[in-house]
Amino acid sequence: MRLVKIAMLIVFAIALISPFAWTRSAEGQAATEALADYNAFVSNGLTDPTTFASDRNTFDEVDDAAAGLGPTYNAQSCRECHQNPISGGISQITELRCGHQDAAGNFVNPTIFIDDGNASIPNRSLINDRAICPGIVVDANGVQHNFLQRNIQERVPGPENIRTFRTSLNTLGDGFVEAINSNTLVAIANNEVNQSGGRINPLVIQVPVLEAPGNNRVGRFGWKNQMASLLSFASDAYLNEQGISNRLNPTDFTTVCKVTTDPEDTANDIDTFARFMRSTQAPSRDQALAATADAQAGQNIFNSIGCAICHVTSITTSAPGTIINGGAFTVPAALGNKIIHPFGDFLLHNIGTGDGIVQNGGQGSANFMRTAPLWGVRTRDRLMHDGESLTRNEAILRHDGEANFVINNYRALSTTQKNQLITFINSL
Repeated sequence: MRLVKIAMLIVFAIALISPFAWTRSAEGQAATEALADYNAFVSNGLTDPTTFASDRNTFDEVDDAAAGLGPTYNAQSCRECHQNPISGGISQITELRCGHQDAAGNFVNPTIFIDDGNASIPNRSLINDRAICPGIVVDANGVQHNFLQRNIQERVPGPENIRTFRTSLNTLGDGFVEAINSNTLVAIANNEVNQSGGRINPLVIQVPVLEAPGNNRVGRFGWKNQMASLLSFASDAYLNEQGISNRLNPTDFTTVCKVTTDPEDTANDIDTFARFMRSTQAPSRDQALAATADAQAGQNIFNSIGCAICHVTSITTSAPGTIINGGAFTVPAALGNKIIHPFGDFLLHNIGTGDGIVQNGGQGSANFMRTAPLWGVRTRDRLMHDGESLTRNEAILRHDGEANFVINNYRALSTTQKNQLITFINSL
């Protein structure tokens, strides 16, 4: 028993060091704190107030069928899924995904039949919740199209027995996340293996950069890290969540009820979406709550039991002038050499809550999910990737797999210590 206690003390000591392991710039230059606040009117310095306001308005803009919405879709604007407490934040919105396994146990995307079986959407795990018909659809010229007898609502077929919900993600501060050097993420992954004695084994995947064909980069956006750049992320979401084709995803998934011509994003709004996300400040903490004795004690517990191994406290972005995204983007001064506090590692882990869906990570990634960054978690009431955990305690206790030893440490805490830990989380 004495040896076990000594081993645990060693783990705790390592965990205490981990939050500060990535606060120095890889280039050796002095890094400064990233701007952090829930201010809908002030950017992080990347854009001036007028441009920032204009970009936010485009992010908030509600689209209709004449602008390319649909034919099947989940939302009419970016803000609809990213708006708590300000544009770019999180929301209660979830998306639905499904699929099945073949005889070899590999995940297979479904084929979804619509229009009474007369049309199909193949090879896509996403099931859109909304459609522009049946109904009268008006095109950009004001001409009405009668689709009253066309039912194209997507539904999960019975045989597709892998099913999951995914909550929308926070995009505030994601410009800083995009500016993290891929080698930094790889180093964090290696460090986590060492810190945990091999019990934690994060998955680092390389994914395509859509704006730089032929180039890959370490994924960091989406619950499966399926995107590596904010422009790729914006393009993918515009097509998949709003049904609006664009230059990087130029074709709609179906033409039924469609009254527009691909690609529909003729104004290149995806560039504006990306610039807006790059310009947002990082989520800030509740400083009053963070200053309390309970929150400070809770942070020490958070570090000591091993939570901070994966929920990394501090990461420093690449130096200004660093070329990323396959040469398509240069890190500006507003985003470069900035210290962020995401309380996350932007890596994939198997903590026993995987949804079985495969995207860009290969079959081995089916049950891996991205660590949920805890910055801004105080604005969230539905937790984990599926939103099905409603209290902080429930979300913590759902962790298993790689996190099993950490959660056992949590279970061993007193009620007072658990409450202090949760107070700390509520300050983020």
